Amino acid sequence: MSRLFVTSRELDLISDLTKELIKDVAGQRIFYYHVRDDLSNTHSLYREATEKVYDQPVELEALVEWGEFTTKTSNFGTDVVNTVTVSIHYRDLLDKDVIVKTGDYFSYGPSYYEISEATMLSRIFGQVEHVTGYKLVGKYARQGLIDKKVIGPTEEKYTDADAVQETFVQQRGATKNELGKTNDVRSLVDKGVIEAPISGPSKVSPDTLGSSFYGDKG
Repeated sequence: MSRLFVTSRELDLISDLTKELIKDVAGQRIFYYHVRDDLSNTHSLYREATEKVYDQPVELEALVEWGEFTTKTSNFGTDVVNTVTVSIHYRDLLDKDVIVKTGDYFSYGPSYYEISEATMLSRIFGQVEHVTGYKLVGKYARQGLIDKKVIGPTEEKYTDADAVQETFVQQRGATKNELGKTNDVRSLVDKGVIEAPISGPSKVSPDTLGSSFYGDKG
């Protein structure tokens, strides 16, 4: 029954509304690091990479559920444990040509996480070929597992220029905004069903009293 009432237009609407929430309202993001198994130095016996090679990080807007840090003690000493759950829009992965898999890494805030689970969230109205998104479960990666400079925002205590994100600009399906290329596609606009937003992306930045969403100038 769902295919009778839920057509490609309804699927595009669901996709665009979800993207609007993730990209234009929530403003959370991770940086995804794909491990290049073909270039990494793998141990001949244990089949584990002793020196990993990564593709350039890809910025992915997401909904992030933060887990608290806990400390576990064993015969080998103490270990800090933290888990982060990330929900990513499926079509955004297609737009950015990203395939998520276990064993890859992502950064969120000041920390890196190794992906221990990468599972589909759900099918849309039972239509097997249409997926809402992916859920990634990341386990806190100890220092040394991935040797990369973390991309901000990280935390207020740091003095790096990108430690605190002071500017947020919506994407709204634009090929690029003032922050650069977006790789954002809104299906209904792309297919000519509706026109692109006249007002363009709204902005929150230090050069306004608040947000251009409320009509502040900046």
